[in-house]
Amino acid sequence: MKRFLILAFLLVAQPAFANHPGERIDEVMTEQEPAFEVVDHPSTPNLDVEKSGGDVLRLGDLHDQIIVLSFIPRNCDSPCAKQQAVLAGVQEQVNVSPMKEMVTFVTVHDADASIQAPWDEANWRLVIPSDEETTAAAVDRFAALSSRGQDLPMAHVIDRNGRHAGIFHGAEFQKTNMTLYINGLINNVHARK
Repeated sequence: MKRFLILAFLLVAQPAFANHPGERIDEVMTEQEPAFEVVDHPSTPNLDVEKSGGDVLRLGDLHDQIIVLSFIPRNCDSPCAKQQAVLAGVQEQVNVSPMKEMVTFVTVHDADASIQAPWDEANWRLVIPSDEETTAAAVDRFAALSSRGQDLPMAHVIDRNGRHAGIFHGAEFQKTNMTLYINGLINNVHARK
């Protein structure tokens, strides 16, 4: 029943975005969501990570997917736990729709970090840094793309073409706003030309 209600809400909420089509999604989201920041970089910083079992994961391997990338460095504790819970809620909204096949959530964490969020492993990848890199170093490289500073954990949204599209800061953003933003990116906002 809960999934049906979420799907119904998303279907009803989409007409509100109908007046803000295509490439205005960044502008609309900036007006609607204080925790959102437009980034619009053609690519992402280098990120070398491994899945459990030692298999390397490259963001480029997630071809034609929207990627929601988050980090849990050592000692992040409550802020990261709260953000992971919100992101798991976004994943729940995404996964009751056809978007499930088009979105991958990636969480980079230190091996000793605790993950409590109720993730659906169907489209969630839990990874650790490869080689000698730390999660904190990766956080710093990605945080350098933000003009807001690094006080809160960031969830980075990467579009289907590998463009770093935006950042959702902290855990206070509305789950539905991130879901609508993902939907806008899926619907060819910055499609290949």
